[in-house]
Amino acid sequence: MVARVKAAYAKVRVGDPREGNLIGPLIDQQAFSAMQNALTKARDEGGQVFGGERQLQDKYPNGYYVTPAIAEMPGQSEVVRHETFAPILYVLAYDDFEEALRLNNEVPQGLSSCIFTTDLREAEAFQSAAGSDCGIANVNIGTSGAEIGGAFGGEKETGGGRESGSDSWRAYMRRQTNTVNYSRELPLAQGIVFD
Repeated sequence: MVARVKAAYAKVRVGDPREGNLIGPLIDQQAFSAMQNALTKARDEGGQVFGGERQLQDKYPNGYYVTPAIAEMPGQSEVVRHETFAPILYVLAYDDFEEALRLNNEVPQGLSSCIFTTDLREAEAFQSAAGSDCGIANVNIGTSGAEIGGAFGGEKETGGGRESGSDSWRAYMRRQTNTVNYSRELPLAQGIVFD
């Protein structure tokens, strides 16, 4: 599976997003440094890193364009639990659904999560109150964005609440927006091709 993700990442175009590229620049040099520090820490914690290099320096000397990175980690670690705000995908192996759910829930952030499965019991357990502790929990679709009309907001350190107007009573309940893709097709954003 990781080899397939790496192959998909290798095809992602980096550049000015106004020109049809998927990956635009990091916000500044500080964000670039934070990403490089996270990748160094991932290596120090036993991870194998693919990608994360600076791109297009000649064309955009003041732009911090990078290839997205994949960090295969030996287990949950400090760098995995830290939110870097950079295109880094941490990959952790697991033996069963319960372990995967535990790994998902033991990070301090809780905006969005997803699971890819054909097991309906796993999908329902992931979306239940005892499942993912994120504000958005998707099945067979990625973590980016939220469904139109769904409550948007996180839990834990990324929980800013959803208190607003007539919806305010719901701010005192734990809610979750769920999306389940029952097809065998994976709808990907911005024309990503995953072979």
